[in-house]
Amino acid sequence: MGNSITVLEVNNVSMKYRLATEKIDSMKHYFVKKIKGELKYEDFFALNDVSFSVNKGEVFGIIGRNGAGKSTLLKVISGILQPTSGEVNRKGTIAPLIELGAGFNGDLSGIENVYLNGMLMGYSRKFLNEHIEEILDFSEIESKFIHTPLKNYSSGMKARLGFSIATAVKPEILILDEVLSVGDFKFKEKSENKIKSMMREGTTVLFVSHSMTQMKDLCDRVLWLDRGGVREVGNSNEVCNVYLSNS
Repeated sequence: MGNSITVLEVNNVSMKYRLATEKIDSMKHYFVKKIKGELKYEDFFALNDVSFSVNKGEVFGIIGRNGAGKSTLLKVISGILQPTSGEVNRKGTIAPLIELGAGFNGDLSGIENVYLNGMLMGYSRKFLNEHIEEILDFSEIESKFIHTPLKNYSSGMKARLGFSIATAVKPEILILDEVLSVGDFKFKEKSENKIKSMMREGTTVLFVSHSMTQMKDLCDRVLWLDRGGVREVGNSNEVCNVYLSNS
């Protein structure tokens, strides 16, 4: 498992939201209550004192039921969200495939989105010029579609294109959120093989999936999140089996 160089440390991270405890019917109602100091809130912790570390070259899985805090955690790790408390220490570039197509522009063509996304990830036009064929080949987007606006693409096509861009740029840390659940069987297999080859080259992968088979097959260790807190961290087979027996 890697060479025990820590590339990611999550230390006592919490993410707190304030939720109004009563139904507010209109903005006017809200402001009247606010001015009178009558708004009642409760604190909701999407993440509660989460700590773990990940080593270089490790494939680290994150599991948990819907609403457990998985996506919030990935957004905090990738810097999209600032935690309420705690800190995240990262070493190297991160490519987050969190919300598929989140960085895409529907009015631009597939090829224009490759350049847009690549540059958002910090890669030069020269690098993208050199890798454009490789990205398009891997995505299996037909040439007749690559120059059409992305809003005409299916979710599977967007997912394939997003995955192809993120994995072409060889980041130190790759974050995958349910990415391998989109697309046909052949593309899933190809994506898994690509991740495995990146692992062999030392890329660290953070991986969220509802598929315990994928978790056991791909991950070295797994973190089980439960209601925003760490329930267990350990060997992928052991943690997944305990999780399944509690589901």
